[in-house]
Amino acid sequence: MATQSVPVLKGTVDLLILRALAAQPAHGYGVMRWIEEATGAVIQVDEGSLYPALYRLEDRGWVSSDWGVSENNRRARFYRLTPAGRAQLKVESREFLRFAEAVFQALQAPAAG
Repeated sequence: MATQSVPVLKGTVDLLILRALAAQPAHGYGVMRWIEEATGAVIQVDEGSLYPALYRLEDRGWVSSDWGVSENNRRARFYRLTPAGRAQLKVESREFLRFAEAVFQALQAPAAG
């Protein structure tokens, strides 16, 4: 049975991109591939969501980019976390975990009624 992707909550794409870039710089396709692999293909980010998010993160100073050559010998823009991006990753990770714990708590609570 194929794994079905799920919709991504607003703000989650930014967090996943920051996490994808935490280990090393990557081009957009590499970021998309990392997210898919890291989530067992449950979360898939399309180009229409990924690139606007990368540009937004760059505008905020959390990501910087440079042109380079991909593993396919093609010109590609490589993104990397800035020090501000590393700090933001910590903040967003903490906030998301807090949110997820609250959702799990609500799901385990007795139903109202």
